[in-house]
Amino acid sequence: MAVSWRTVAAFAALVLIWGSAFSFIKVGLDYSPPVLFAGVRTLVGGFVLVAAASVWGGAPELKRTWPMLLVSALFNVILFIGLQTFAVEYLTSGLAAVLVYLQPILVGVMAWLWLAEPLSVPKVAGLLLGFAGVVAISAGSLNGGFSFAGILVGVLAALAWAAGTVYFKRVQARVSMLWFVAGSFMTGGVVLLLAGLAVEPWSGIEWTGAFLFSLFHTGVLGCSVAWMLWLWLVRAGEASRVSAYAFFVPLVSVILGALFLNEPVELSLLLGAACIVTGIYLVNRRPAKG
Repeated sequence: MAVSWRTVAAFAALVLIWGSAFSFIKVGLDYSPPVLFAGVRTLVGGFVLVAAASVWGGAPELKRTWPMLLVSALFNVILFIGLQTFAVEYLTSGLAAVLVYLQPILVGVMAWLWLAEPLSVPKVAGLLLGFAGVVAISAGSLNGGFSFAGILVGVLAALAWAAGTVYFKRVQARVSMLWFVAGSFMTGGVVLLLAGLAVEPWSGIEWTGAFLFSLFHTGVLGCSVAWMLWLWLVRAGEASRVSAYAFFVPLVSVILGALFLNEPVELSLLLGAACIVTGIYLVNRRPAKG
């Protein structure tokens, strides 16, 4: 993938949005049951995406693309966002981040199997080193909050995100990206909302200012803006190379906590940052010609 100022800006915006997402999901879950929160924030993002697609997306061509849209909605929205929400509620933020950010490793394997992307020794080493960096920076918040069900949910969320990313890369040339993402989020949001209404009380949502701000961040920014950036980047480069940059998200999350929440900066942060930067370099380095 060619590195331009637009690519750098997209990565920076994406990492900042998702780097603060775990905190805002935690805030939202203080005022809402988990499935309802996942459904409402996903639908908020979906409505924003539909509005954008109506202006800039051209013809939706849903009659031709709806089967692909449903697969994307299943993996990228219903399973990933639904399971991620449960992981954040039932695990410590550090453990949830470690499990969810298994995704780049899983993408590397899936892209090798289904997209014929190369899986070289440096790339494998880089993915493992990047994940080790995520573990290192999250080490301080790994204590407590362990449950087998929560760990299983976190791993399944990573699997769903990886599968959805690789699937989009496989079909992206056949779909209008704006309408594809908008349709995925609207479809997934409706399913999550109906599931939430079936098992959770609507009255369980407290429409406070903090909840509405969390909804704005996780819905408008975290779903609509961030996912458009993410899939645009995946479309432009190898899925495995792009996914490696996701290792920056937990790092930025810890840095934001240190800057704005006065959380301590430990040596493990520096070690983790070095592992992540080195890992991303190894994944994205091009083999020498000759």
